[in-house]
Amino acid sequence: MKELMRTTDIVVISALKAALSAEGIEVIEFDGDIASTYGGIDSFPRRLMVRAEDYDPAAEVARAICPDYFQ
Repeated sequence: MKELMRTTDIVVISALKAALSAEGIEVIEFDGDIASTYGGIDSFPRRLMVRAEDYDPAAEVARAICPDYFQ
């Protein structure tokens, strides 16, 4: 597994998960439970993980969906 991105923005996470799923790329969200528990303080970002072999195509999708996170 390889970390694609880390953020506290659940809108970005939701959009990116939907876009990756549409491309057939499996994505797993790490740290969602702790982030939900302490969500009001933005101290615990959620991580989106993909298989290492899917990282490059997933990063392309991520750049298109949320370019501010991928410079």
